[in-house]
Amino acid sequence: MAAKTSSDPSVFILPDLGEGVHEAELIAWKVKEGEQVDEHDILAEMETDKALVEVPSPRAGVIKTLHGEPGEILHVGNPLVSYEGGADDASAKALDNASSEPTPAEPVASAQEAEDAGTVVGAMSAETPGMTAREGKALATPAVRRLARDLGIDINTVPGSGIGGRVTASDVQNAADGTTTAPPARVAPPAQPAAVIEPAPSTSQAPTSSPQPVSIPAGEDVARIPFRGVRRKIAQRLRASVDTAVHFTVMDEADVTELDKLRKQLAAASGEKVSFLPFVCSAAARVLTGKFASINATVDEAASEIVQHRSVHMGIATDTDSGLMVPVIRDCDRLGVLEIGRQIGSIASAARQRSIPREQLMGSTFTISNVGSHAGKFATPVINAPEVGILAVGRIHEGMVVKGGWFRAGKLMPLSLACDHRVVDGATAALALAEFVRLLENPGDLLTPARV
Repeated sequence: MAAKTSSDPSVFILPDLGEGVHEAELIAWKVKEGEQVDEHDILAEMETDKALVEVPSPRAGVIKTLHGEPGEILHVGNPLVSYEGGADDASAKALDNASSEPTPAEPVASAQEAEDAGTVVGAMSAETPGMTAREGKALATPAVRRLARDLGIDINTVPGSGIGGRVTASDVQNAADGTTTAPPARVAPPAQPAAVIEPAPSTSQAPTSSPQPVSIPAGEDVARIPFRGVRRKIAQRLRASVDTAVHFTVMDEADVTELDKLRKQLAAASGEKVSFLPFVCSAAARVLTGKFASINATVDEAASEIVQHRSVHMGIATDTDSGLMVPVIRDCDRLGVLEIGRQIGSIASAARQRSIPREQLMGSTFTISNVGSHAGKFATPVINAPEVGILAVGRIHEGMVVKGGWFRAGKLMPLSLACDHRVVDGATAALALAEFVRLLENPGDLLTPARV
């Protein structure tokens, strides 16, 4: 959708808030009409389908009009704030650049840019609203500024390693850690170690959010809550998935007694805390790059095509206070168990803090839903469209294991594999689940990457 361009330089239109974002809910104004603001001062806090975004002022001036009320859905390209008087040429140019879509001739964003682009206001350039350089002020996106405040870091003292001296999320994290060496662009270092599961009651990698209490006004029998923000997007995506994919689910249990021993040995040897979930991801990477690679696919509904993927980009369903999010571990098939575990902890934490880049919430080819982190054994998970498969992992429990006429007590992991019957046959799904069980019951090969 082409964004509108304001012909009045005193009018600041709502810029692009990220790839594919055309609207956002106004959460709160941070300024009021008649107030004097400086460049970079926060004008409003807004919520897209994935992130909380602070919108900074592109110029200094006096606020004349605020366009919108808290709770209102505002559209990209419509007026957000009007200033008294005109703006200088540089500010006007910044507004024009922010409200026009990039042309094919513009350069593609680098990997470092992509790391911080999830909650960017406007295009990633030196003239992005809120990112224009000023002496003594850091060049940074609103999301990075918010991260710095959360970590207690003065962002204006942080050396920027990004394009044009831009301060990135990695720069802020390094400043908080007291280091200067930037981490790999693939993922930021985890804020804290992942949680250990003892004695493996679930597969949880990080703390989960608690159910939010329902508030009904006094004297009323009901409360009406509009679908907004993340919850609205979840509803839309699930409805689309159910309306298009033909769901079916196969279920089984894996004896993970030996896996539990290996997990504890790895934790002792590495000094890191390790859960079951990275092993499940490693098993999935092997299943999806082996003879069941047909499940590592997505559906292009518009073209009526099945899109087969070589790499496994693993979606990790993550429960947050705002609703379900699915951050993505890219090229999971090229990672070992420890690296997978670190990435799970990092992306889950970022998703819950609403600081994760949008790019890390897109592009998954298969999803794992860890329902066992809460309760329950089996599930009928809804496919994360346009994918064709999703694995739900239930709560690990003690049970009787029977093999060769002998029985013993062991740890059992419930598994539920849901597939799109338009793409995956029932026999294929059942055999794929059997391969999951085999790998988890013989975990020696799961430590190393599925592919190099």
